[in-house]
Amino acid sequence: MLSKILIANRGEIAVRVIRACQEMGIATVAVYSELDRDALHVRLADESYALGGQTAAESYLNTGAILDVIERSGADGVHPGYGFFSENTDFARAITDRGVTFIGPPPEAIEVMGDKVSSRIAAERAGVAGVPGTTEFLTSADEVVAFGEAHGWPVAIKAAFGGGGRGMRVVRSAGEAAGAFESATSEALNGFGRGECYVERYLTWPRHVEMQIIADTHGNAVWVGERDCSAQRRHQKLVEESPAPAFPDDTRQAMGAAAVSVAKACGYVNAGTVEFLYQDGDFFFLEMNTRLQVEHPVTEMVTGIDLVREQIRVASGLPLSFGQDDVERRGHAIEVRVNAEDPAGGRFLPSPGRITTLVPPQGFGVRWDGGYEPGDEVSQYYDNLVGKLIVWGLDRDIAIDRMLRAIREFRIEGIATTLPADLAILDHADFRAARHSTKWVEDTLDLSGVSAAAAGAPADEGGDEKVRRDVDVEVAGKRFKVSVWVPASDLALAAAPAAGGPAGQAAAGRRPKRGASSGGAVALGSGSVTVPMQGTITKVTVAVGDTVTAGQTVCVLEAMKMENNIAADKDGTVTEVRVEAGQAVAAGNVVVVIS
Repeated sequence: MLSKILIANRGEIAVRVIRACQEMGIATVAVYSELDRDALHVRLADESYALGGQTAAESYLNTGAILDVIERSGADGVHPGYGFFSENTDFARAITDRGVTFIGPPPEAIEVMGDKVSSRIAAERAGVAGVPGTTEFLTSADEVVAFGEAHGWPVAIKAAFGGGGRGMRVVRSAGEAAGAFESATSEALNGFGRGECYVERYLTWPRHVEMQIIADTHGNAVWVGERDCSAQRRHQKLVEESPAPAFPDDTRQAMGAAAVSVAKACGYVNAGTVEFLYQDGDFFFLEMNTRLQVEHPVTEMVTGIDLVREQIRVASGLPLSFGQDDVERRGHAIEVRVNAEDPAGGRFLPSPGRITTLVPPQGFGVRWDGGYEPGDEVSQYYDNLVGKLIVWGLDRDIAIDRMLRAIREFRIEGIATTLPADLAILDHADFRAARHSTKWVEDTLDLSGVSAAAAGAPADEGGDEKVRRDVDVEVAGKRFKVSVWVPASDLALAAAPAAGGPAGQAAAGRRPKRGASSGGAVALGSGSVTVPMQGTITKVTVAVGDTVTAGQTVCVLEAMKMENNIAADKDGTVTEVRVEAGQAVAAGNVVVVIS
């Protein structure tokens, strides 16, 4: 059995893995960026090491820094969680080449299945049909146009080395192809470190049904159960449940067998998910996620199987603790993702900031998998998932009612969250009757009156900014140079010689607290185009002198790993462009002026 595991991730999945390791008597090693120095996963781990940097590229995607921590900590296993390096062949190989166990599939399996193009080919060889699409990476928008003309519009451009809807763009006509291709490849590169994309037919009203599988090194491979993840926005999941509702059992059995066939065809080991699109009684192979999924808890709740524990056992060389005939599914489980986003009438705007209050619901059949506690900061630089709320019920109606109760009981302040949108989804007759699809939230669900103000103190009031100071200390007569982080206000007060004199000025040097109404957007039609949240400008699409119309994109803002189009608020001529690509902006900053 592995003795010390490094978790190459952050947030709620790092917390989830740490807790599983603690239950198994395995030591844990956390890594962290500058912004995550005081994060929950750091506080819970047995050991923690700084990676440096703020952005994901500077920290959690810094291979050299993580390999250095593995060496220094003596970890004999690495769990990648999901996102970041979880489906990166080079990272997995770099781990295994050092004689350290990668808690996931072999690099060769990631190479085949982590690339969605080669995974389609592998699935076809296993006799599992996919949605019609290309088996070569796109090199230009012209190839998108050619595919659309041949197979019909709309089509979907998708990142070959990622998931979660990032790097995916729906193209409804030839005229949209060039912009969608550029945007998809850019987002894929920023999110996954690889910009390759492919194109496939876009089904009009499918459900997203995925099959959890797990395989060991002794030749055992089983499917544990399916999950319906059709309630999505921006092709990213909001609500997941198991078992899939209104889903014939013969289809379930066939899909499970197909998932195992796909896994065996690529020599798969450890936990993975084979995803399908289901429409009109037929299912199509979509992709295989060569990692643990965000929504794995709903499978755990209906089967009683701890998937993280099984992952660690398999990686340690042990056989699965159960066989296919041992898997029993009981009751119904539902998960809602609590993201730091304001539903804002269906726009789902990122809402980074400091959490001032967080009181998860309790009661029978309720589980909270969170990565934050009160006082923690949700940064613009990372994924905005705060945690997952999961409930179990004897049947689906009970599970829905229990989730509605739990959401209403949930108290979280300081940031806006997706919980109001989750209420609207779960309480809708279409969802109750399982008439929803992957398009339902955006095309049918009325969220016009749904919003989530960031109640409580503004983000800056939740805690004091810390600054680094390098100091010399002596321990048992030996001199060491160390770095400490202290509240900026303490430094300001320490520098003040007397109250009422320069001290007042020093104390006033503390970063001012913003009022609750500050940073808001300028009134509609003013011509001063603002950004609704902090982030980084990735593209400017207008120049001074250009004529624009209301609703036209003037720049693209990346915040919390999502791209957001910032639009003109009136017709007119651009008189000022105040930003450029790569520039960081704060909520309320004016980026373009139109007269």
